[in-house]
Amino acid sequence: MLSDHQDLLNSSKRLFHVSEEPGIKLFNPRPSPSAFAGVNDDVVFAVEDRLLHNYLLPRDCPRVTYYATGETIAVDKEKFKACTSATYVIIVESDWYRRIRETILYCYEFPADSFVMVDACAGYYISYQPVVPLTITPVDDVIGELLKRDIELRFTPSLVQYADAVSRSTLNFSLIRMRNAKG
Repeated sequence: MLSDHQDLLNSSKRLFHVSEEPGIKLFNPRPSPSAFAGVNDDVVFAVEDRLLHNYLLPRDCPRVTYYATGETIAVDKEKFKACTSATYVIIVESDWYRRIRETILYCYEFPADSFVMVDACAGYYISYQPVVPLTITPVDDVIGELLKRDIELRFTPSLVQYADAVSRSTLNFSLIRMRNAKG
């Protein structure tokens, strides 16, 4: 079923999967692309709505994402968050700008009943069962959708230094598709 109201992407307490492929009727479990403790079989991944913005980009787009928590020390807040009022920061490489502008994404909402959390920092949930999406919402203006959210979107020529600095901080972070980043 195709959703015709964009408010779907702004709701709370929901699970989503973002794809560049339209019309997926059934998500079958597949091998996990990353190692997670306790994940011993094929799974379907979902992300909670709170961190959906991390996936509202083309699949292969490298990105550094982060946010502060109660555990983040003052020096890291000052270094990484001093000049922004946004809760979340996403940094992508400048060379991806055109691809981001031209990509249409499909945001699949999943029923939450078969999912369990596997990574609270990243908002990842998994299901060992096939999942039929509840709705599909096309996102044809990725940057516009991101800018509706409580994020700061940054572009930079290279992510390597950001990834290194953020990974050594006390921020909660995700380094996504970094194998595609410039060296």
